[in-house]
Amino acid sequence: MLVSHLNLRMTAAGAILALLLVAPDFARAQGKFEASYGISVARIPIGSATATAEFGDAHYVITMSGRASGMLRVLASGDGSLRTRGALTDGRPAPTEFTARTTTDDDTLDVKLVIDGGNVTELSASEPKPHPDRVELTEAHRRGIVDPLTALLVPREGDGAPNAAACQRTLPVFDGRRRFDLKLTFKRIDMVKTERGYAGPVVVCAVTFQPVAGHRSSSTMVKFLTQGRDIEMALAPVAGTRLLAPFRITIVNMLGNLVVQANRFEVVHTAPTMGQGEPSR
Repeated sequence: MLVSHLNLRMTAAGAILALLLVAPDFARAQGKFEASYGISVARIPIGSATATAEFGDAHYVITMSGRASGMLRVLASGDGSLRTRGALTDGRPAPTEFTARTTTDDDTLDVKLVIDGGNVTELSASEPKPHPDRVELTEAHRRGIVDPLTALLVPREGDGAPNAAACQRTLPVFDGRRRFDLKLTFKRIDMVKTERGYAGPVVVCAVTFQPVAGHRSSSTMVKFLTQGRDIEMALAPVAGTRLLAPFRITIVNMLGNLVVQANRFEVVHTAPTMGQGEPSR
């Protein structure tokens, strides 16, 4: 992620985002989710990313940063940092503010979005380089959206365990410059284990990347993600919430699969404030 690039991978980056079998309601949860990811191509490490999500009684804050080397830069190159905050209604995240700064070899993107009810009410973004094949972005493309980080948090459906219902959705993502859809469909249930944190079932979704506006038709990245590419995103439960987050993203490529894989995926539970105890894991 690296995020307009890593967005397309981590959510499938795309973005890179249920619950334990018995979990408290999100509205009563207080805690901090922490995850670290390795990024590799053909099993060769090329970068890393970290993400944190802080949960309050009725709000959330997510931050993410990442870096990838220039090796195989068509797939991943650059660095970025992102932050979003929002409200929680019935356990579902609704963003209110998103900021990002991402840098690649030939472009820097600074973005700030203010969002109300899924609609962008304020937008500040550095202009992309002019190009004749850039698809026009209109006001309509800024309505009914989620930011790239909120898109990573998928509401848990059903009885608690990761299940097929989580994959039956389309995520309408706007990153301040590009509008794209990530269409999820169910593939299977896997079992996973991290070096630190979560071990258990994940739901694996097939991801279809569908550019909508703001992109260049001739973009190498857009072509890479839309030409029948096999993309998978495995979603794992975030303990103490009614949400799933990305555990692994895989993009099949004839030169070697691009994989974003969690090596840490855990929640730090915080005790109530007002002197009622120390945080515990």
